[in-house]
Amino acid sequence: QVQLVESGGGLVQPGGSLRLSCAASGNIFRIYTMGWYRQAPGKERELVASITKRNSTNYAGSVQGRFAISRDNAKNAVYLQMNSLKPEDTAVYYCHPVETNPYSWGQGTQVTVSS
Repeated sequence: QVQLVESGGGLVQPGGSLRLSCAASGNIFRIYTMGWYRQAPGKERELVASITKRNSTNYAGSVQGRFAISRDNAKNAVYLQMNSLKPEDTAVYYCHPVETNPYSWGQGTQVTVSS
C-alpha cells in the first residue's frame, strides 16, 4: 500500500521560509499530477500548488510568487519551497495526487507562521 509522508513543517516567523518534503513508498509520482494541499482550522482543505508529470506547475493565487513546487521522480519525492510566509499560511500541509486515485491521505505536516 502506497504511503505518503510529509515532513519539514514547523514554527516560523512572518517573512520566513520553509521547505516541505513528501516521500512516497511507490512510484505514484511518475503516474499522477502531484499537489500540495493545506487545511487551516475551521476551513476546508485547499490545493495550493500542483506539478504535472512533465513538470508544469500551477499555484493558487494566494501563494503565487511565494511558493515553488518541484519533484524528483528518482527519489519519489515532491517538495514545496515556501518563502515570505504569512500568518494566513498557517495550516496542516499535505501532498496527494490531484487526479482521482485510491490513495489515503498522509498525516500532513504542521506549518505555523507566528511572531
